[in-house]
Amino acid sequence: MKRLLIIGCGDVGLRTALLLSGRHRIHALTHSMDRVAELRRYGIVPQYGDLDRTDTLDGIAGLAHDVIHLAPPPPRGRRDIRTAHLIAALARGGSLPQHFVYISTSGVYGDCGGALVDETSPLRPQTDRAYRRADAERRLREWGARSGVRVSILRVPGIYAADRLPVARIARGTPALQPQDDSYVNHVHADDLARMIVAALHRGQANRSYNASDDAPQKMGDYFDLVADCFRLPRPPRVTRAEAQSVIPENLYSFMNESRRLANARIKLELRVRLRYPTVHEGIAAAWAAAQESGHGT
Repeated sequence: MKRLLIIGCGDVGLRTALLLSGRHRIHALTHSMDRVAELRRYGIVPQYGDLDRTDTLDGIAGLAHDVIHLAPPPPRGRRDIRTAHLIAALARGGSLPQHFVYISTSGVYGDCGGALVDETSPLRPQTDRAYRRADAERRLREWGARSGVRVSILRVPGIYAADRLPVARIARGTPALQPQDDSYVNHVHADDLARMIVAALHRGQANRSYNASDDAPQKMGDYFDLVADCFRLPRPPRVTRAEAQSVIPENLYSFMNESRRLANARIKLELRVRLRYPTVHEGIAAAWAAAQESGHGT
């Protein structure tokens, strides 16, 4: 049985592990002993290591046939030293992974003025977090070309699921932008993303990137309105872009400064992914139904 190593085995990593259970012996890197029991409950072998401490990474050298890298970059700067440490640790093994799947972000494209963006579009990161992701992509591509490791990259937009919706934000009454000022955003359901990762693991091509998005980009305010309507909440008030700077949290406002629509044909043609939730309408409706069934609906 092939050994798989998941780096950054949070929510999406656990969803992916469930899909691969029985087909791989799954290991997961963790720097928290508090997660050991949880990982074992999922049938995952915990492997202690911290990407910020190179002296803790000897155990992953030569460990796995395949690697899925979901861990975030460092919180500051424009370089992803954590990915550099991971590459160096894997290179110390007697055998390198055969396939490496990296979960990046669509933020590497920067602001495209609402234009349709495919994987051939240039990378124009605008924020430090996007620069860090672009740096990780570059490092991994160079390593793959140099070493023969098959590196595939998924560029992921906003991830949502039943427990990852902006319900609390909407309930607080945080404003959205007026339609004429609003930006296009893209989404992917966490379950569909897990299925994309599995598809990339099996069919992803070397040094190839894939937009891991659903079929329906939409304006951010429209997305908030949809969640509000489904969960029986008042729709967010709308403000101008000038007003938004003083009333919308800075981290959210930074996303409003970028607008693009992701083309996702490559994940369908090359990875042969069929989306369970092709638009957020299906995903949010399923979340509402689950909330009602569990008694947690509004």
